[in-house]
Amino acid sequence: MFEILMYLFESYFDAGSYPEADKLTRKLTAAGFEDEEISEALTWLSALQHQDLDGYPGTIEHSGIRHFAALELDAISIEARDFLFLTHAQGLITTVEREMIIDRAVALQQKNLGLDKLKLIMLMVLWNRHKDLDALLIEELLTPLHTKQLH
Repeated sequence: MFEILMYLFESYFDAGSYPEADKLTRKLTAAGFEDEEISEALTWLSALQHQDLDGYPGTIEHSGIRHFAALELDAISIEARDFLFLTHAQGLITTVEREMIIDRAVALQQKNLGLDKLKLIMLMVLWNRHKDLDALLIEELLTPLHTKQLH
């Protein structure tokens, strides 16, 4: 599924969004992705697009500490959680965006999600929320993914 998400970002970022599900399914099939992977990715993307923004406050203004629930601790590796906190502390993502990223990571129902996968989730959540992403943040989120693929 993560390969599909990367393909979508690389192929459609400049366009601002990706095509509707049936057209996208045809394009992904033509690109060589398996039906099961496509279905899983489209289900995840649909949930991302339909994330109930009313379920999140506009902003969260407090100086408290965010503790992870056991389910979140199981789903997201410590390295990925540290990166998530760092990007939040540096003001690269808002508190609400952090919570949306955690939600989408947990929705994958995987154990110990690594940093590269979390970065891709962050990229997709932020792309879904904003039309204009900061180039330095995109580079930070993509660099390790591409570097790893080159080795």
